[in-house]
Amino acid sequence: MKNKLILLFLLITFCSFSQKKMNIKSADIISIDEEKYPGAKIGLGNVFVEIDGATLQCKKAILHEKENFLEAVGNIVLRQGDTIVQTSKYINYDGETKQSLSWGNVVLKNKTMTLKTDTLHFDRVSQQLFYKNRATIEDDTNILESVSGNYFLHQNKFTAKTDVVITNPDYVLKSNHLDYYTDSGFAYLYGKTTIKSEESFVYGEKGFSDTKAGKSHFTKNAYILYNDRRIDADSLYYDKKIAFASATNNIVITDTINKMVLKGDYAEYFQKLDSSFVTKKALAISETEDDKLYMHGDTILLTGKPDHRILRAYHHVKFFKSDLQGKCDSIHSNQKTGLMQLFGKPVLWTENGQITGKIIHLISNPKTEKLDSLKVLEDAFLIQKDTIAGFNQIKGRNMFAKFSDNTIKVVDFIGNGEVLAYIREDNEQQDLFGISKTTCSRIRFIFENKKIKTGRFFINQETYTYPPSEIPENARKLKDFIWREEEQPKVMEDIFIHD
Repeated sequence: MKNKLILLFLLITFCSFSQKKMNIKSADIISIDEEKYPGAKIGLGNVFVEIDGATLQCKKAILHEKENFLEAVGNIVLRQGDTIVQTSKYINYDGETKQSLSWGNVVLKNKTMTLKTDTLHFDRVSQQLFYKNRATIEDDTNILESVSGNYFLHQNKFTAKTDVVITNPDYVLKSNHLDYYTDSGFAYLYGKTTIKSEESFVYGEKGFSDTKAGKSHFTKNAYILYNDRRIDADSLYYDKKIAFASATNNIVITDTINKMVLKGDYAEYFQKLDSSFVTKKALAISETEDDKLYMHGDTILLTGKPDHRILRAYHHVKFFKSDLQGKCDSIHSNQKTGLMQLFGKPVLWTENGQITGKIIHLISNPKTEKLDSLKVLEDAFLIQKDTIAGFNQIKGRNMFAKFSDNTIKVVDFIGNGEVLAYIREDNEQQDLFGISKTTCSRIRFIFENKKIKTGRFFINQETYTYPPSEIPENARKLKDFIWREEEQPKVMEDIFIHD
């Protein structure tokens, strides 16, 4: 039994030793040169060498049998199975460690890619390649270049570092560090990365790219640049083939041409339709000549070419400007015509005044961006706080106002006009003299320094002035009077409050 165990041990040792050895199977000339290569076998011409399950062809091979080390020169072709073929000018192979060093126009091919470099290390135990002096990897879709990197043959995976460039027919991706899978085209991105095409420029510092499908997802410091728009977000997804982007958290969409910014926590952008929408704390910021208008709604939609942008805001809409605030259910704003339409119980506040109606139109001059006119269609109602107590009120079927330098100049009420005004003494105490009520078909007020200078009443005018004592508190308001000051955004942050 003891002899059998010794024999089995020797057999295993012999087999293991034999597997480590290389052998020059054939050559035009086989010789030795003890002076120059002591203990080595030299093959010249069409040399064929067996190497641990692989084969090597070359013009010259020096096999150090004792060290189990091979030096090969000239027209080298190394084959591993039926999947890997490598060519180079020179190769050194260590049969003990199963590692090779190839240099001189190295080209390695497998079923998914072709690698080209000047110097290549190959660890046949781990089936890992690595290079330190720039390489180019080409698969059926992309060309990858980098200064250094590793390739894991079993995984078809490249880990590339330093000046990494993936060139696709439709774009160029650059990064300092990525993992790239040649079979799928998936790239996992680490560090500063850019994707540049004719239509867009994408930046991120951590993410993923399906390079064959043209889809990317970044999760750190990400943004996209278009000709007229920029999208920043914590998380950014981009599909180049359908020209679509979606963003999540801390989103900023900047319209550089129309001086508008959209913010929120979720957004989608459709490049071919030139449209984007934002939800979750959605905010639109429009820059005017000397001020900014902040608008919030549950959803904000921006569509149209740069010269014809249309902004829509839906549900719980509020906006704030230093001299004008508003609230409604939805807004439609055409930047080309300067028309902003407010729907759904709209209300405007300006200084100590309030304007309501079924529909409100604000019209600005598209060139100067200054307010030009105001229309209140159906049930127009203007309320202004009296200087001491009570409310001055004007109502009619429709209201039309004209502005100059963003200051109101003329106001017309057309149809079913009514006025309730507090009349005060022209003294220091401004004592209340009386309260007047007027009805007529049409009313016009001329303003100067934001105050009524003159008022004119047309068609069937009836005016009555009463001493304050003769009008009880409940009679000092016109029909449908509602003072909505509690809903007014007093500062920008108030536009996010849902009443």
